[in-house]
Amino acid sequence: MSRISVRGFAVASATAVTTVGAVVGVASGSEQATTEPVEATAADATLLADISAGHQSQVQSASLIQQADAQTTAADAAAKKSAEESARKQAAKDAAAKKEAAVKAAEAKAAEREALKQASRSDPRDFAPQASYTIAEVQAIARQMVPADQFQCFSNIVSHESGWNYQASNPSSGAYGLMQALPGSKMASAGADWQTNPATQIKWGLNYMDSRYQSPCGAWEFWQANNWY
Repeated sequence: MSRISVRGFAVASATAVTTVGAVVGVASGSEQATTEPVEATAADATLLADISAGHQSQVQSASLIQQADAQTTAADAAAKKSAEESARKQAAKDAAAKKEAAVKAAEAKAAEREALKQASRSDPRDFAPQASYTIAEVQAIARQMVPADQFQCFSNIVSHESGWNYQASNPSSGAYGLMQALPGSKMASAGADWQTNPATQIKWGLNYMDSRYQSPCGAWEFWQANNWY
């Protein structure tokens, strides 16, 4: 049995004895009987006060521990929330920066592509006119006018349409020139010498492919699916 339990039992016993003594003392008129209950009651009060103080101390300690645990939990939750919010903001910032970089790269590439297109549309008068042109000469002119990454597609179409003969003519349809423009007079928009100058025909063909199919490779992709463009 613990110390507190023994003392509690003593308190209970003393109280019972005190009560009986008090009754007997009153009945007999004895002075001694009157004194003993007073001493027993004082001891009981002291013991009860000790127990109460110990219990109160334990309660206060438990309360402080609970408060400390609650504060620690709250601090951990706040720190976790702060870390998650910081990570979210950083991720959003990184995504925005990546998107901006991608947009700028796309714009730069588009500007480069447009510059190549503009450079490819050289004025036919930059090429000295000749009485006639060989296939090699026509191809050399085309390489100067057509963007390098589009030349093979352009060449594929010209090879199928005219075999690089700038004077190729289709009597039944009226198609004419390297790209077999139909009718051939369409190429007059690129120059009055469209019948005799392959540079004029190439300029017209590039403009046509870019405006209708976005590029010679776009035109070639369509040609492969339809055998015309």
